[in-house]
Amino acid sequence: MMNILRDKKGWIEVICGCMFSGKTEELIRRLRRAKIAKLSVVAFKPQIDDRFHETEVVSHSDTRIESIPVKSARDIEEMSANYQVVGIDEAQFFDSDIVRVVKNLAAHGTRVVISGLDTDYRGIPFEPVPQLICEAEFVTKVMAVCHRCGAPAHRTQRIGGGAERVLVGATDYYEARCRSCFEPPDDEGIPTGQTRLFESGETDTSTSKAE
Repeated sequence: MMNILRDKKGWIEVICGCMFSGKTEELIRRLRRAKIAKLSVVAFKPQIDDRFHETEVVSHSDTRIESIPVKSARDIEEMSANYQVVGIDEAQFFDSDIVRVVKNLAAHGTRVVISGLDTDYRGIPFEPVPQLICEAEFVTKVMAVCHRCGAPAHRTQRIGGGAERVLVGATDYYEARCRSCFEPPDDEGIPTGQTRLFESGETDTSTSKAE
């Protein structure tokens, strides 16, 4: 990495993992250090993510930094020309064009730091993060703490909200789970370890796993 810094070339850093693993916090930490180094820094977030603040990137631990909400990856490309370091949060909310944009920025000498979920609530790769990982010079996978047993967690468990792939939320819809506690959902988004109460139309949240 020191050679890259000395040559002042652009590169890509990907921070990935499940929800509640500290991805955004690590992104903010790196951007703040870049500012301390007197580099010009800008942060972007997808406009769809307004959970904590409309114009700030905010971690679950309430670490925050000013950002620009954008509708598309193309907006990032158009607004990044004069910055040495570009931070992008929640990569999974962008379409595949984010890969092209990030590559172009790096090719023109920009350091790009981008964070996102590497798998969705079903436990399968969450595009475009896998593609970004393949393009990155540096990849950091961070772990959460399992909400069920306290073990290291690398999966995002959907606990409500239906079966659509993109559902913006926090602890109201999601938990971090380890491999043993993760329950893949059925076609309607209900974890397979849960049972339906057909008479009432509700879902029993008890599971077959031993506590």
